[in-house]
Amino acid sequence: MVWGRMLHEDLLAMAKCGADIVNLSIPVSDLQIFNKIARDRKWVLNTISRQVSEARDLGIEVSVGGEDSSRADLNFLMQVMETAQIAGARRFRFADTMGLLDPFTTFDRIQQLKRNSDLEIEIHAHDDLGLATANTLAAVTAGATHVNTTVNGLGERAGNAPLEEVVMGLRHLYGIETGINARCFPEISELVACASGRPIPANKCIVGSSVFTHESGIHIDGLLKNVTNYQNFDPAEVGREHCLVLGKHSGSKSVLNAYAKLGILLNDAEVKSILGRIRNHAIANKQTPNAGDLKRFYAETLSILPPPH
Repeated sequence: MVWGRMLHEDLLAMAKCGADIVNLSIPVSDLQIFNKIARDRKWVLNTISRQVSEARDLGIEVSVGGEDSSRADLNFLMQVMETAQIAGARRFRFADTMGLLDPFTTFDRIQQLKRNSDLEIEIHAHDDLGLATANTLAAVTAGATHVNTTVNGLGERAGNAPLEEVVMGLRHLYGIETGINARCFPEISELVACASGRPIPANKCIVGSSVFTHESGIHIDGLLKNVTNYQNFDPAEVGREHCLVLGKHSGSKSVLNAYAKLGILLNDAEVKSILGRIRNHAIANKQTPNAGDLKRFYAETLSILPPPH
């Protein structure tokens, strides 16, 4: 797909790109129609009819992009879709350009549009209120057939619905498979982060460095007993794995597990002594202890504890 304005010159440029479908964008809210392009609703409908027909004459499939659909009059949106369909459009793109919708309103509007039109519906959500993914998923449940996403949610202002969130949300909430290889998310996410100069936050769901990292003693104890206690889905689905770390929130089971991996079996007194050292280290250094630190804590503990009987 190629995006462009609903202008003759944009359409000619898009035709040279060889895309199978083009998005012809035009404002559909009264606010933007009057204040941005200084036109009226009749002009919008006439322009859609003319430009969609021109695109179809060129053999190009068309998605009509309704800029600022979320602030548009619903009855006028239905007129827009009817005009687009008569002219030969295949799809309507509902754009929450300002990211101001909630999932419930999104669902209602998409459902109403779907009931009144045979056009495919595409959802384009912005994340100004942190609801781009939720709104995208709501649109799908209401009947949207296509979704707009970006890697890492990159986009204007607060960004758009992140590809990785939407793919995994569709899979695990609704059983919908997109055909996208989710195991590649870490690689493509890092590539986009480097190319855009926008680092991935450690707590960014799916692809952040810390999202499968566990420190809490209660959580690690539960994971060691059964991973499903604190696992929504297998990290391997997105090319990741669990990481159990030690810190100020660690418990005795975490310490036992960490030292067992080093081939060291601890008794209760040793665990208690070492746990205090681990917590103090994490607080003082703002980081988890490494293998060398753990061996040092063990040696220090042996030097002060009486030998076991």
